[in-house]
Amino acid sequence: MERTAVPGRLGDRLRWRAGEVTGRHMESATGVTLTLDVPDWPGHLAGQHVDVKLTAEDGYSTQRSYSIASAPNGRGLDLTIQRTPGGEVSPYLVDELKPGDQLELRGPVGGWFVWSHEQAEPILLVAGGSGLVPLMCMIRARAAAGSRTPFRLLYALRTPADLLYGPELRAGAPGLDTTYLYSREAPADSPRPPGRITPEDLARNGWPPDFEPTCYVCGPTAFVEKAAAYLVLLGHAPGRVRTERFGNSGG
Repeated sequence: MERTAVPGRLGDRLRWRAGEVTGRHMESATGVTLTLDVPDWPGHLAGQHVDVKLTAEDGYSTQRSYSIASAPNGRGLDLTIQRTPGGEVSPYLVDELKPGDQLELRGPVGGWFVWSHEQAEPILLVAGGSGLVPLMCMIRARAAAGSRTPFRLLYALRTPADLLYGPELRAGAPGLDTTYLYSREAPADSPRPPGRITPEDLARNGWPPDFEPTCYVCGPTAFVEKAAAYLVLLGHAPGRVRTERFGNSGG
């Protein structure tokens, strides 16, 4: 399987580097976007992620992987993190980390689940919950590049209160169509009742298979497996369905 080249040499991307928190913005009651300044950041591609390591005073350390939310823009990057109930890392990052604090980062990581402005085919983005984060990076990278590639986003979330990047998504962008799919509680004006994603959702709001879109699916493992299977069932070539999933890693 061919992989997309990633910025920087492998050894450089695998070393740990310090990043300083320069800003934080609550995206929802349980999600925060942290803006980091990383002076020697090698750059990233839309869709990549980083490893974040925390080390306690007694020497104990733990690490988690988080998708990059911001378009490639030099030495800075944004991470959007959702608090995991009972988690070990995410509650600290969401509730306690503040500007001036530092994190250890390694990356960027990943070369398959990425989008480049050189791609000319239509793009279908299918997000489950915080799986929106790397797809939002692609949306922002598209805007930053002035690309006219048509994007469609299907964003599945539990309730309206779980919405990430609400003002930005509601403002819209030329060539971006967004559909919200609520599984537990939908707004009063929603044209679709609450429920899990279905093949009909993807057929109605996605691209026809004969348009040969590249489909990016990200979210919890069960959601990704189901959505990807539906896309293939609808006639999309398996090689055009790229997936990234996350499970319970202890938060």
